[in-house]
Amino acid sequence: MSPALQLPISFEFFPPKTPEGAAKLRETRQALYAQKPEFCSVTFGAGGSTQEGTFSTVSEILGEGVGAASHFSCIGASKARVREQLATLKAMGVQRLVALRGDLPSGYGAGGEFHYASDLVAFIREETGDDFHIEVACYPEVHPQARSPEADLQAYAAKVRAGANSAITQYFYNSDAYFRFLEDSEKLGLQIPIVPGVMPITSSTQLMRFSDACGAEIPRWIRLRLQAYGDDSTSIKAFGLDVVTDLCEQLRAGGVPGIHFYTMNQSAATLEICRRMAS
Repeated sequence: MSPALQLPISFEFFPPKTPEGAAKLRETRQALYAQKPEFCSVTFGAGGSTQEGTFSTVSEILGEGVGAASHFSCIGASKARVREQLATLKAMGVQRLVALRGDLPSGYGAGGEFHYASDLVAFIREETGDDFHIEVACYPEVHPQARSPEADLQAYAAKVRAGANSAITQYFYNSDAYFRFLEDSEKLGLQIPIVPGVMPITSSTQLMRFSDACGAEIPRWIRLRLQAYGDDSTSIKAFGLDVVTDLCEQLRAGGVPGIHFYTMNQSAATLEICRRMAS
């Protein structure tokens, strides 16, 4: 737990593609470690396309004395392959997984022995018992491919009932969506901690692109303010810090079990939000 925030925090990174990116990520991690994260997670590309980079980055984080969670997607995978990957992660000393269905690589059919993240969670539990703390994803603003909000909630419930320990949300900028999802989950008797995922705002074009792809809503007032700033990156970053710090304060006041920051392999904005929350 971060002594400054009195709230567990965690950070997400993606595996770097170049030696320069790897060196920069090491610097980013060292800066963020001052916040005493509970763990750091590392993403996994479509169809496991970044597996080597993911596992390598996870191994580095563990070597730096910090808890590490490997993202683990199952789409297109065989049980034998997943069994092999679980053994590799266990041998590395990994104790936490973020279990996801994952995105299909472009041009890929819907093959594989797993169709849903709940299938993967159940398989990990069958194979490894309680060796791993299993995180799953959830979507306060509804998964973009869900047939309905109710279907999305049931898909989340299936992951919890399959053996998930806790959940991390897709990022959002409307705290009401998170607290409503919490209420809906509790009505179904789902008792695991749901940690809000938070995305610092540092670039309006990047944020719009990501949000359109993943279904996260940018409230109209935020979108219009960002558009009004145009290419003024200083104003965008200052506005983003105010918006996201305020969101985090609302979440903390509501008693969230922690905050998970989507860092985009950058440290400045996340560190400033943490600093503001501690002051």
